[in-house]
Amino acid sequence: QVQLVESGGGLVQPGGSLRLSCVVSRTIFNFYVMGWYRQAPGKQREMVASITTGGVTNYTNSVKGRFTIYRDSAKNTVNLQMNSLKAEDSAAYYCNVYIPGYAEEYWGQGTQVTVSS
Repeated sequence: QVQLVESGGGLVQPGGSLRLSCVVSRTIFNFYVMGWYRQAPGKQREMVASITTGGVTNYTNSVKGRFTIYRDSAKNTVNLQMNSLKAEDSAAYYCNVYIPGYAEEYWGQGTQVTVSS
C-alpha cells in the first residue's frame, strides 16, 4: 500500500504562485509515474503534469511554461510549482502514483487551489 498526502493549496490572486507537495508513504523501487491531476466543479478530472522515475515530464498544454513538476527522491516527495496562475487553474488538485508493473494506482485526498482576486 502507498499513501499520498498533499499540501500547499490555498487562495492566490491571478498571476500569483503556489507550490503543491505530495509525500509518498514509502519508497517505491519499481518504475512508476507520479502525477498531479485536477478537477473543477462540473468538469472531468484531467492530468496536469506527470514525471517518471527517469525524470521524463509531461504537461497538459494549458500549463506548459507556467507549471513545473519535480521530485525530491530523498524525501519521497513530488512537487508542482505553479506560476502565473489563472482563474481557470482553480480546482481540487490530486496527487497520483501509477506503478505499471503491478497495475497499482494510488490517489491522495486532494488539495484545493483557488485563483481569485
